[in-house]
Formats: sequence, C-alpha cells, structure tokens
Amino acid sequence: MAELENEKQYEVMLERIEELLPLVSNETPVTDRNMIELVVISNLVEEYEEKYYPVEMPTLPEIIRYEMAERGITQKELAELLGVSPSRISEYMTGKAEPTLKVARLLNKKLDIDADFILG
Repeated sequence: MAELENEKQYEVMLERIEELLPLVSNETPVTDRNMIELVVISNLVEEYEEKYYPVEMPTLPEIIRYEMAERGITQKELAELLGVSPSRISEYMTGKAEPTLKVARLLNKKLDIDADFILG
C-alpha cells in the first residue's frame, strides 16, 4: 500500500478523517464505502505518525509526578505513604536512585503504577 509522503498529505488526510467520522458509527457495515475509506486513511495516518511522531514511553519519574498530581499529593506526603524519606523521593524523582523492590510494590499498590514501568 502507498504511504503518506509529506506533512501536507498528512494534514489533508486528517481533515478527511474528520469529514468521515460523522458518516460512520459502530453499526456501519465494514463494506460501506465511507467505512472502508476511513479505515484505509486511518491506517495511512497511523503509519505516518509512528514514523514521524513516535510516542516515547514515559520515565518512572514522569509517571510518579503524574500520579502525584492526579492525587494532589506532595513529595513529603508520598514519602509518608511509601515509608521512605523525602530525600529518597527526591532521588527517585531525579532518576538518581531506583526504588527497592519493597518501594516498587508500594508504588504499584498505592499509586497504581504498572510494575513494568517500575521495574523496567
């Protein structure tokens, strides 16, 4: 299959997706012309984005910051929650230290951080 060659083609395809979305639904048959076009264009756009706009996996410090913000807790409160010193949390947040297995388990339980990110 062909691929998108430049940013202009990518932008035009995004516009076409926006035009097609109101024309299809979960009940639209896969044989419908609009559905077929939407699937083909979506695949082209996805391939282009994977090549030119790759999404990098977040780091553990980024995930911890996000989860802290979601819960509205400070580094000090996180330290109390995990039973470690605030300076240890600071080391985790700067990437200077990795959590121990015990702390990794607590991060998984208390902040719902996937074990693959913690251990990974």
